[in-house]
Amino acid sequence: MRAIWKDVVLAESDETIVIENNHYFPPSSVNVELLSESNKTTECSWKGTANYYTVIINGEKNSDAAWYYRSPKPAAEEITNYVAFWKGIEVSE
Repeated sequence: MRAIWKDVVLAESDETIVIENNHYFPPSSVNVELLSESNKTTECSWKGTANYYTVIINGEKNSDAAWYYRSPKPAAEEITNYVAFWKGIEVSE
């Protein structure tokens, strides 16, 4: 799977974890140089607190377009620090 925005690969892995139709990419497969920590958080009843990244490519920002769970609830431990994408980021094979 690949996550692409503005023709740039943000993440690529054969070992994503799919939860609720979202591909969560292993941390080692994500180009963190293109991500900037956001102040945004949201709550999921069974996964816990999601933290967000803003994607920045050539000065263009896609605010809060990636998220991850730093300390998920026990039911979602397998996706600790795995990154998922949305907001116009294409995730496909």
